Amino acid sequence: MRLMCAIVLVVGMSLPVEAQEDRGWSLHGSFTGSVNADGAVTKAEPVLGYAFNNHFSTYAGVPFYFVNLSSSATSTTTSTAGGSMNGLGNAFLGLRAGINSESVSYTSSLEVSAPTGDKSRGFSTGRVTADWTNRFSRKFSSVTPFGSLGIANTVSDTAFFVRPFSSLGLVGHFEGGATYDVSPVVRLGASAYAVRGSGQQRIISKVIKRETTISSSGSSGATRNRVFETQTETVSQADIVNDHGFSTWLGISPKPEVDFHAGYSRSVNYDFNTLFFGVGFHVGK
Repeated sequence: MRLMCAIVLVVGMSLPVEAQEDRGWSLHGSFTGSVNADGAVTKAEPVLGYAFNNHFSTYAGVPFYFVNLSSSATSTTTSTAGGSMNGLGNAFLGLRAGINSESVSYTSSLEVSAPTGDKSRGFSTGRVTADWTNRFSRKFSSVTPFGSLGIANTVSDTAFFVRPFSSLGLVGHFEGGATYDVSPVVRLGASAYAVRGSGQQRIISKVIKRETTISSSGSSGATRNRVFETQTETVSQADIVNDHGFSTWLGISPKPEVDFHAGYSRSVNYDFNTLFFGVGFHVGK
């Protein structure tokens, strides 16, 4: 927290004094989903924001999850009958500071989530979580390389990927990639990511019903790390959340306020293939 405050202070001191900068309220909404062998996990997320000026803002929101479970299971001993679950996730509050110049665009955000979600359905860990993320990008003609790094006590959903589990434990997360503007409204993107855990980790599945009993014994080597497919809750060491992989996607923005995207994500450590999609809108500042 002290480091975050120091960065905000440095950013503020380095900014030029401007006339009354843009401030005001905004509303952002998104509906995103991920589909894989475990089923489909989708999320509707309204977010209310307030910009203090061009460089500092705050936001708050709450996700609502819809989970459609696959009729099959990876366990060699027990199968599931499929089904569906839905419910609120963790309400969150965020602070964001940023600089947008010709040389580089930089944002630093700190997001804290309260345990308002249903832990029995995997929508929460039952604990307060926090994620501090720093993102850099620079535009070169039609190509925009970007990178991000952060530290958290949970493996968060990304802008594209709605994870099939909730987690609690210290992690570092990293991503690097680029987008290419095919036209003013169409873009292509690709990125590689990595998640590295530290210390004890807790995994709570979103794709197994709490009353379902599934043993993880006898699972194949290909799925040895996908404990969210075989147990409702698992406590283990750091390697249970360690992951790396890549994503590629197509985005369409017919208007600045509207965005559509669809793509593919590959998790190497989990040996997991996921198709993802989303639509978003933004009104206000």
